[in-house]
Amino acid sequence: MFIQMNRSRAQTTAEYAILFAIVVGAFIAMQVYIKRGLQGRIKDVVDARGSGGSVGGNTLTFNTSQYEPYYVQSNAQTQQSSNESEGESLGGGVSKTTNQRTNVTREQQTLSVNSSGQ
Repeated sequence: MFIQMNRSRAQTTAEYAILFAIVVGAFIAMQVYIKRGLQGRIKDVVDARGSGGSVGGNTLTFNTSQYEPYYVQSNAQTQQSSNESEGESLGGGVSKTTNQRTNVTREQQTLSVNSSGQ
């Protein structure tokens, strides 16, 4: 009798573990959709509110253009030069001098998008 009750308890624990794994898997799968939904709601609030307002006694100012990674154009230029010189001194010493110079220029431009999102 005791063996039969122990088997039933193990089966119930396994069922709960499988159910828990399914629920966690569903939350992980839905995470992307929940995040996109929240970002969409935030964008709607910013677009509808315009340049800002008062929330809880604090004045908020919004930039009505939202960051869209697909509407950004970036240009970068990198120039690098180096000079190396080696010399010998009295007593067998060796000296090495390295001069390096790097110039990086970056430009990022946000392309304009009309209010319909096109």
